[in-house]
Parts: sequence; structure tokens; C-alpha cells
Amino acid sequence: MIQQATFLFISGGEIAFILFIAIMVFGADKLPEIARGLGKGMRTLKDATNDIKHEITKTAEKNGLDTSVTSDVKKELNKVKEDLEDFTGSVKRKF
Repeated sequence: MIQQATFLFISGGEIAFILFIAIMVFGADKLPEIARGLGKGMRTLKDATNDIKHEITKTAEKNGLDTSVTSDVKKELNKVKEDLEDFTGSVKRKF
């Protein structure tokens, strides 16, 4: 059985319709410029988020706060995620 990846639960037809509306509203010549601007904005937001995380971690370590809690939580979340993927993998194979 072929599994289709879903992006925010939007089907291919809905994505095509959204692209069609975007082309009608902005025009085909403006879409690459808009997409480039959105990409730069998302990259800037990601960089700012990483900077904030780094500053918080650095300040916490500087003040003697225990930051190992977050790594423990990440380990537990990864374990749960792997267990869930193992379970859903067996369920997907049956259907």
C-alpha cells in the first residue's frame, strides 16, 4: 500500500486550488518574489528563536540553574515517539 504524506491535512487538489488563487491574485511574475520573501522571513524567525534559546540556556548555566531537565525531557519524548512510530507502523501495515 502506498502511503501519502499529508501537509497540514491538505490534499493535492486543495493545494492546487490555493496555488491557482494565489496566481490569480498576485500574478505569476510576483509569486517567486513573494515566496523568496516568505523564506527569508521564516529563516530570520528561526535564527531569532535559536538565538533566544541559546541566550536562555547560557544565562541559566551562568546562574547555576539545572538545564539537564530539558535534555531528560527530550530523551523521554524521543522514546515515546519511537514507541509510537513502532506501534503505528504495525497498524499501518495491517490496513
